[in-house]
Amino acid sequence: MMSLNYVMPIRSEHGRDICELAGYLNDLSDSARVIVVDGSPPEVFQAHRALLKPAVTHVPPAEDARFRNGKVNGVVTGFRLCGSDKVVIADDDVRYEPAQLHRLELALDTAELVRPQNYFRPLPWHARWDTARSLLNRAVIGTDFPGTLAVRLNPQLRAAGYDGDVLFENLELIRTIRAAGGRERLMPDLYVRRLPPSAGHFVRQRIRQAYDSFAQPGRMILELALLPVFVLLRRRPVRLGALLGAAVAVAEVGRRRGRGQLVFPPKAVWFTPAWLAERSICSWLAVANRVLFGGVRYSGARICRAAHSVAELRQPDRGRASQLRLGRPVPGAAVLWLPSQNGFRAERPHRHSATALPLRGIGVPSSSQSSKAPRTISGPSG
Repeated sequence: MMSLNYVMPIRSEHGRDICELAGYLNDLSDSARVIVVDGSPPEVFQAHRALLKPAVTHVPPAEDARFRNGKVNGVVTGFRLCGSDKVVIADDDVRYEPAQLHRLELALDTAELVRPQNYFRPLPWHARWDTARSLLNRAVIGTDFPGTLAVRLNPQLRAAGYDGDVLFENLELIRTIRAAGGRERLMPDLYVRRLPPSAGHFVRQRIRQAYDSFAQPGRMILELALLPVFVLLRRRPVRLGALLGAAVAVAEVGRRRGRGQLVFPPKAVWFTPAWLAERSICSWLAVANRVLFGGVRYSGARICRAAHSVAELRQPDRGRASQLRLGRPVPGAAVLWLPSQNGFRAERPHRHSATALPLRGIGVPSSSQSSKAPRTISGPSG
């Protein structure tokens, strides 16, 4: 088994079928230490547990993890259970192959953060629509924002290493690591399969995803400018066609970057105009949500901030959102890494077993929560 931890936060209110997901996690437990942090109601939690092998750690979120973004509650709980410093975080629709995990494990030898690339399979119409966004990201900024990241942690961490009261939680983690001086490695040629959402879920996420751009002001300005440009060019179809054609060409550049044509179909680039039209409207709806309601609703909570800037995260008085300070961990706070020889100070590793439950903050369930009692793993410690 690799010395790699695989943390997956999940939550299901109504007990959706997870047989395929459980089979994936059970198989993956032969290649990594799998930690599933399940925020589902007790009866659903127990149904999930019955489908998972004993080698899979299956626990509820820590009692003291109360971020507005529930996914972060699961991630920081998983961090506390990791038995080594290499961790892959993945949404429940991400599907790794063992060889891909091995590449990430090696990449974490020289970086604190590794960002692979997702692609959808199968490819219904809405997955091709969203693929157009990924292709533009790859062409313009050289990378995308996947549903999975690999992080190198300090095994001694006891609490969250990043702020979970934000909407764009992956960008918050990325920037937290950057703010602490961590090295990021982009792997746009490491293609990890992702299952597409339902069409209904895709539609419901349009404004929320547009809201993410508040964390990138320059991008938000460009996206807000799309609608006025389209209105101005509505009577100039030639110029409008040229603009949209140029956008399609840019998406094609992203499709070919890193041999992306192996996983991204040619038809995906033709959804670029549709995605631009969608974003031109949803960006303004995101602004309306912020002005009128103070944020956008996500998983039962209303969240105002998309993500903090790197400059904000470097401020020493940021409290929980800046628990990482190079070489000077805040007492009782999380530490993802400390400086060693290559700009990072060596520290004797202190490893603990993921079987060491209960853990402080991951409370022993009370009688009201006995149905969510943590299950320790019996497999090898990696």
